[in-house]
Amino acid sequence: MYYVSIMRLIQNLRFLTCVPVLAVLLSCTAQINGVVREGGAAELRLTTALGTRTSALARQMRAFMGEPESAPLLDAAVIREPLALVPGVQAVSLRNTSPSALEGTITLSNIGDFLSGGTSAGERFITYIEGREAGTSSIVVQLNKTSVPQLLPLLSEELTLYLSALVAPIVMGEDSTRMEYLDTLRRLYGAALSDEVAAAAVRAIIDFPRPITLIEGGNVVRGAPANRAEFDIPLAELLVLENPLRYEVRW
Repeated sequence: MYYVSIMRLIQNLRFLTCVPVLAVLLSCTAQINGVVREGGAAELRLTTALGTRTSALARQMRAFMGEPESAPLLDAAVIREPLALVPGVQAVSLRNTSPSALEGTITLSNIGDFLSGGTSAGERFITYIEGREAGTSSIVVQLNKTSVPQLLPLLSEELTLYLSALVAPIVMGEDSTRMEYLDTLRRLYGAALSDEVAAAAVRAIIDFPRPITLIEGGNVVRGAPANRAEFDIPLAELLVLENPLRYEVRW
């Protein structure tokens, strides 16, 4: 049933022409290096690039659509504009390091406000609590079928459309396992793109104001200061959310 509904979806030209842009968004591996300061201010440095297969697919589709080959596959300016309007964001600085890669910094006035628009306290993507004693400050990040669909419209209207084009279950409201989703991608777009999505991940390394007293969903970085945490989040798990993802740090 899921596959049949997908096939009907991609027969719509509006979605089909978004496939290269969606591939750009999904099939890259991102590195985030951040610091959370006392009071909740934070700075996140982002580095991301497209996989070889994804870049080739995007260029082929853009040529078919009559777009110039010189156009960036990841356009820093296009990404920066809606991101600057997201709740909690104080400043955004992004630049292209190549047509298929970008890097930059996102400055947050308070990490507890990041992407908080339109959500109740119990449904928030990030919950931040500040305390004075060791172990009384915390951040909890919850990615589930309630929180993630509320985040997407805050980033841009186009993003939800693009995710629909590549049939991400979390956007389509469908229940799917990770393996079922990757198999669907393989049947629709081929093994190369499916394999890139399967291998892609978001890696985050975050420094906190004091030594970490508890961490869930990640690890304290070995050989680094006791306030540094690392997280590896497989992209396919984010797109499917077969099981809710929860990350917590206390310091």
